[in-house]
Amino acid sequence: MGMHKTRVIMLTTWDNYLFKRVDNSALVIFRMLYGILLASEAIGSIAMGAVRRLFIEPQFTFAFIGFEFLEPLPGNGMYVLYALMGLAGIFISIGFKYRYAMLFYAVAWTYVYLMQKSSYNNHCYLIMLLNYIMVFLPASRAVSIDVKRDKGYEQNYMYRYIYVFIITLLWIVYAYASIAKFYPDWMDGSFIKHLMATRGKDFELLQNPWVQAGILHFGLFFDMLIIPFLLWKRTRWLAVGSSVFFHIFNSIVFQIGVFPYLALSFLVFFFTTETLQKRFLRKKTFYNLSEVVVPKYKKLLVTSAGLFLLVMLLLPLRHWIIKDDVLWTEEGHKLSWRMMLRSRSGYAQFIIVDKNTKRRTNVNLTAYVADKQLNSLQTKPDFMWQFSQRLKRIQAAQGNDVAVYVNAQVSINGGPYYQFTDPTIDLAATSWNHFEHHEWILPSPLNQKNSRLKKL
Repeated sequence: MGMHKTRVIMLTTWDNYLFKRVDNSALVIFRMLYGILLASEAIGSIAMGAVRRLFIEPQFTFAFIGFEFLEPLPGNGMYVLYALMGLAGIFISIGFKYRYAMLFYAVAWTYVYLMQKSSYNNHCYLIMLLNYIMVFLPASRAVSIDVKRDKGYEQNYMYRYIYVFIITLLWIVYAYASIAKFYPDWMDGSFIKHLMATRGKDFELLQNPWVQAGILHFGLFFDMLIIPFLLWKRTRWLAVGSSVFFHIFNSIVFQIGVFPYLALSFLVFFFTTETLQKRFLRKKTFYNLSEVVVPKYKKLLVTSAGLFLLVMLLLPLRHWIIKDDVLWTEEGHKLSWRMMLRSRSGYAQFIIVDKNTKRRTNVNLTAYVADKQLNSLQTKPDFMWQFSQRLKRIQAAQGNDVAVYVNAQVSINGGPYYQFTDPTIDLAATSWNHFEHHEWILPSPLNQKNSRLKKL
């Protein structure tokens, strides 16, 4: 999405809209904020102990399936990596060696993201996507150290398609976050009640049924309407105020890192560039020539951006082609913007059976996994499958041919515990498919549960 050499061609209506040059103050301010947030995320991970908990203490990490070859750096390597990421975030913010710093952070973040999923959330996924998008955007062409070092690099405009691309991506994220909430436990308030009783327990006001009802409806309609309301001038300030309240509330109550502030930083793309330039970048030259210049590589640009957004639009729908309820099976949950949607707890017993001697051994999970990993291992099927594969490899290295059986019960949103796995199936002998149902996951009892809730 960078700047390219141009040529004179016949312009279509879309060309006139997408390739109109507009002032780049919004992108410049976003770069500054984004760099600060990236630096805070990296340095905060060291200071708050996340690096230690995720990469140093565990014997191994649960990588995304297919990326098990990724392992933590030895010794203090992970601390060094995160410190360098923090430095790169500062470079991004001030616009020093911007593209190199942005590319380094993108690759480093992808490495740590794919290497462990014990603390997975959609926010980390969004940051990974944004990192690569920002590599290609001309975010350091104004008000940056790069410009001070090379005046010929300065450019006070960007193409309008950058606005369209970013806002479309945000709309996809928020829209799916809203759509996912249309399920019984959210709509009848039982999930909100459970959430406030656990993660909001330090705030007495949040235990009030009327407050919980307000959170239910506000969360639902905020995700659904925030982008349209920000785009419409008459509702923009209402949307801005709602956005500030919503994300600061999430930050205080749920303590979910930098994401609330990242979400707020996107607001710069909804204000007029005149306002942004006058209030925040007074020394920057304002661009108002409104030229339309089509890049030479227009087809490649439009095709790649279009395909990316199409994947973002279709990927969250994949659980509809997978058997059973994603809320129960988790199949198709990741990479789908299903945010702050459910809580899982459970118990799992892993049993190793020697195929030759028939000896059965109950696995002591705490001898293998850290506290941070234990809940996911006992409640999520991909963790169960990966651990079963690992146990089989460990036993094979000792000359044993074994089967691994898992007897797990899972509770959704503080509800009853139901049998989750078929304890007669050898998980170590099964394969994993990202787009198919795994028959060792028993059928969902949630439809029956939700029917009982409705009667109550």
